[in-house]
Amino acid sequence: MKKSTLFDIISPIMIGPSSSHTAGAVRLGILAKNIYKNKPKKVIFKLYNSYAHTGKGHGTEKGLLAGVLGLSVDDRRIKDIFESDLAKSIEYEFEYADNFKRHPNAVDITFLGDINMVVSGDSVGAGEIAIRRINDFNVKLTGKYNTILIVYKDMPGMVSQVSSILQHNNINIASLICDRNAKGQQASMIISIDGNINPDIVELIERIPEVYFVSYIEKLEN
Repeated sequence: MKKSTLFDIISPIMIGPSSSHTAGAVRLGILAKNIYKNKPKKVIFKLYNSYAHTGKGHGTEKGLLAGVLGLSVDDRRIKDIFESDLAKSIEYEFEYADNFKRHPNAVDITFLGDINMVVSGDSVGAGEIAIRRINDFNVKLTGKYNTILIVYKDMPGMVSQVSSILQHNNINIASLICDRNAKGQQASMIISIDGNINPDIVELIERIPEVYFVSYIEKLEN
């Protein structure tokens, strides 16, 4: 019979000694990967506060990298992720900082590639997470809903055009958050929905003039 170790925790089902530092880190990595969609050339993880100071002992770095590489919270490969072929397929590095304005368990995940993107989030406890910013836009993504992320030119009628497409396809909006850099500049729309959408609907949104980027983010598994 296999002996239990510090890396074997039953509730919640995960690999690692801490739900916020390990399971939360994996979920942050997964959600950031799902937002980015592309294959990055390099990923930079900047850990803040408690994550920066105690992350090594709690497997935070391993969890973040494993999530970005697509592993689930209960995957036993997490504890040896740095030695895995998956980790060798990508360039990555870790940075550390203190910032009293940030959550104790905060991280910026910077994806560098054909598209550059910074996804900032917090592990808020018991494996729960929240994405707070994507590049310069304020958001709130918890991974509990299927979500559409849209970056577009700030101009009248954009929300109406998107909501009309969803209404026509009988898709109910659970929440909608908009933000912008400045009037008439880039803006973002975060739409959490009930149920699923098919790729054709995403394509319809992409065809709206002055829409720059669309990402459909599936909710995280419990």
